[in-house]
Amino acid sequence: MIEWFKSTTQPAIAQFIFAHGAGAGSDSEFMQNMATRLSEHAIDVGLFDFEYMQIAKQTNKRRPPDRAPKLLSYYASILTQAQPNLPLFIGGKSMGGRMASMLACSSEQPILGVIAFGYPFHPPGKPEKLRTDHFADIACPFLVLQGERDTFGTQEELAIMPMPKQPNYIWLADGDHSLKPRKKSGVTEAQNREVAALGAAQFIKSKLK
Repeated sequence: MIEWFKSTTQPAIAQFIFAHGAGAGSDSEFMQNMATRLSEHAIDVGLFDFEYMQIAKQTNKRRPPDRAPKLLSYYASILTQAQPNLPLFIGGKSMGGRMASMLACSSEQPILGVIAFGYPFHPPGKPEKLRTDHFADIACPFLVLQGERDTFGTQEELAIMPMPKQPNYIWLADGDHSLKPRKKSGVTEAQNREVAALGAAQFIKSKLK
């Protein structure tokens, strides 16, 4: 089931189906807050929980994510609940963004763009284990909103990292994997989230022209 955050300013111009990360579901503060922020830009945002997260909530026990094929199958089933009259964009936080980018390689739905908040380019400390092989097969524009010091792919690492196809980037000042900066940076988490939401909204609007 999709939880919709409807556009709060005017009739929606697009929809964004937004997948959660590995460790926290659609009810996490980040997901709820980012969905709210995006809905303020005339975008309907749909949140959902993957099946393993639904079980984790029902049993009150943490579970590891399912394997990618099962996650992708479920994400594809969620897209059948998309609003038929609105342009469709998909994405997610961390693992959810990775699944969205993989789904965009094979989806039967017309996807206009993919947006990843904190893409997991590699496991922390293992830059040789890249998760980018499928990038060349993503058939639509791909935006990554990445913290500058994200341990899953820092700005310095990605500047020299070989990839089959580079996504578009928006860098969040001193941000970690959740876009959160350190206090000494002089930037707040709320500021980074607002930059991310505005960047994502502008990306969506630019693909509707």
